[in-house]
Amino acid sequence: MRTTMDVNGVSAIVTGGASGLGRATAEHLAEQGCKVAILDANVEAGLQVAAAIRGVFHEVDVCCEASIDSAITAAESVHGVARILVNCAGIAPVAKIVDDKGESHSAELLRKIIGINLIGTALVQACFAARLSKASLIGEERGVIINTASIAAYDGQVGQSAYAASKAGVVGLTLPAARDLAPQQIRVMAIAPGMFRTPMIGMLSEQGQDQLGQQVPFPNRLGMPKEFAQLVLSIISNPMLNGEVIRLDAAHRLAG
Repeated sequence: MRTTMDVNGVSAIVTGGASGLGRATAEHLAEQGCKVAILDANVEAGLQVAAAIRGVFHEVDVCCEASIDSAITAAESVHGVARILVNCAGIAPVAKIVDDKGESHSAELLRKIIGINLIGTALVQACFAARLSKASLIGEERGVIINTASIAAYDGQVGQSAYAASKAGVVGLTLPAARDLAPQQIRVMAIAPGMFRTPMIGMLSEQGQDQLGQQVPFPNRLGMPKEFAQLVLSIISNPMLNGEVIRLDAAHRLAG
């Protein structure tokens, strides 16, 4: 029995695929022969990336079940049932619990961060898995879900309480989701990246980015988005990787 999924010709969905880690993942999967559907809220950037990789783009609100179902249905109508889901959609606003003026962060901001990063991840995962569970097996599995956590889930910094909590939720989701979906032969993994050269970091000056990279033990630099994408492909190709969160951080631990 074949145990390794050959991604060539396989349909994949990447949320947040219009930029950053998601874009690199979409590009890398397309290079391997995947039929990639990008689901993102950024229509202009999403269409551009999809055109460049000969994939498709569908606008989505990951906090809305109807929007998710519509986007996945549209992707499936073009590429067939997706076997691979990589959830990269997320936001990372900085907000202290109590700011310098003595004001607490708003409930609206907290709901938005948790909504997109955690609830959005869980909703897309559930919709994807429900459809995939009805598909035939490829070797010994039906497919794989890879969610994006963060090393902030373990050692979040000042101003990251809501963000770190949302990503800790993704970490906590991983093992029970893998156990839930084991009877359907669907794997669930998560990656907890450290500091990578993404649009979030790109708002800093080049000097500022270099200074952040100097905090990383080895390699002594910021991660490149393609290195995240390479790990995605490694997870897809190894069926024994299931129910685990992999830190991709070059031994970096965020300071307090």
